[in-house]
Amino acid sequence: MKIRKHKFLPAITLVEVMAATAILVISSIGALSYQYHATADAQKARAQVIATRIAQMLLEDWKSTGGSSNYDPQTLGLGFSAPLQIPSHFCEGVGNGLGSPLRDSIHEITVDGVTMMVLLTWADVAQDPVSGVKLRQLDVTVRFGSTWPKNVNKTLEKLQPVVLTTYVRIDGAGG
Repeated sequence: MKIRKHKFLPAITLVEVMAATAILVISSIGALSYQYHATADAQKARAQVIATRIAQMLLEDWKSTGGSSNYDPQTLGLGFSAPLQIPSHFCEGVGNGLGSPLRDSIHEITVDGVTMMVLLTWADVAQDPVSGVKLRQLDVTVRFGSTWPKNVNKTLEKLQPVVLTTYVRIDGAGG
């Protein structure tokens, strides 16, 4: 009598299925994590570009007035708020190079959904006694966030503020 040996056909075992599933899950989590961080970094970069452009525009406009101590960003008609009280946390991480705040206040502006607080400061840094010309340092500090706690984007609030500086002669443009 012949005994037939039964050959098992090759098949996928439970261990192989679990290993394939684990590899698929790990690669999916990696791809989603990359996408999340890339999106967050793109949002931060976009906000920093907006803040830098706002600061540069304000510096150029303020400089065109000769560094006037009466400068008001509201006159630009771009959505700057009325002067607001400077929050106590505003100058954290900015450095010690800032001069006197213009009218002891800040202004808020929202551009493309990014809310920013803007501080304008000035300091007379040099004077020529013969000609009577003063050199004034103008600083614009842009910090992300708002004076209203409900408007704060936690991701952007942790970014370093944008600080731009220029110098102007007081008599240079009638200031």
